[in-house]
Amino acid sequence: MDSEKVIARDNNYILHTYNRNPIVLEKGHGLHAYGPEGQSYLDFTSGIGVNSLGYCDLEWAEAVSRQAHKLQHTSNLYYTAPCSKLAKNLCRRTGLSKVFFANSGAEANEGAIKAARKYSHDRYGDGRSTVITLVNSFHGRTLATLTATGQAGFHQYFGPFNEGFVYAAAGDIDGLTKLVNDRTCAIMLELVQGEGGVVALDPLFVRQVRSLCDEKDLCLIVDEVQTGVGRTGTFLACEQYNLRPDIVTLAKGLGGGLPIGAVLVSDKVAAGMGPGTHGSTFGGNPVVCAGANVVLSRLDERFLAGVREHAAQLRAGLEKLPHVTEVSGLGLMLGVQFEEGIQAADVLAACRERGLLVLTAKTRLRLLPPLVVTAHDIERALVILDEVLCGMDPLHP
Repeated sequence: MDSEKVIARDNNYILHTYNRNPIVLEKGHGLHAYGPEGQSYLDFTSGIGVNSLGYCDLEWAEAVSRQAHKLQHTSNLYYTAPCSKLAKNLCRRTGLSKVFFANSGAEANEGAIKAARKYSHDRYGDGRSTVITLVNSFHGRTLATLTATGQAGFHQYFGPFNEGFVYAAAGDIDGLTKLVNDRTCAIMLELVQGEGGVVALDPLFVRQVRSLCDEKDLCLIVDEVQTGVGRTGTFLACEQYNLRPDIVTLAKGLGGGLPIGAVLVSDKVAAGMGPGTHGSTFGGNPVVCAGANVVLSRLDERFLAGVREHAAQLRAGLEKLPHVTEVSGLGLMLGVQFEEGIQAADVLAACRERGLLVLTAKTRLRLLPPLVVTAHDIERALVILDEVLCGMDPLHP
């Protein structure tokens, strides 16, 4: 079916909660996606940070296919080897004790909030349930995670919103400390605020938050849905902050392209999460876990060193482009701010016309290339961006 027919059918039957790009993707390999009429795109989006090994990695696809031919689903009423293997590998990689599998980042964050509240309830009784999150954060689109998201633009239409969330400005430890009271159970952070503009938190602020949580016996939740699984050049972004959270959430790149979420918890949090406290019909699905195990097997130190090397190349190249005023983020999670008059959405559209797929976050261009990106891929992307930006006049947008 050609692109025009696919788009027309989609417009007729899909609930359009997304503004789709006007292109159809039919197949892909590595960093390249192709349309029905042979269009070729260099993809620096990874499906919003999901395709960590690029499109249709052979080892990943074969592992998924083998498992699908063997056993596609059981529910969590039974044990499966791919699920327990993934759990063991994640706990060993992160230093946390136990993991619960879900289907998305929002579900993982819901599980993290529940686990933090359960710990606090068991230790202190009712009433200690408030979670502090940061202004400009993004934690998901369920009602609880939407409320946890510290952006007023998301707090419309769907009220009443959940109680139990308050917001502090990133970097303002005094303001955050003033929010802590006898109803507070947790502080929840993204170490790089992705949807909030690809802004990394200050390391001193993060250390101060950890100390505050230790002093007040609060659970520190780190949302690594987008930063985790090698995206920033280490398995967790926490490693670059020398941070030991009580709860970490993962999703996006963990499954390599299939839906998965994970809530990793410390011993003290795990103790309260017994049978009946949480559940998921599809969580820990053996096919998805088979793919995730391939992702983890590839992310050894040599691979991550390559991520850091290519991230440095990309950042340096972006900083030299015309009309660029700042490059933010960590690793292969970068935001590009332009001079006044240059709109990130216009840059995105012009890049797409030249065969480069990118994203936006607030006023910035956002780049999330697959972790298998090469130096050649980066140079090609930089050439396209340079051509686009050279053709733009900030005085006459």
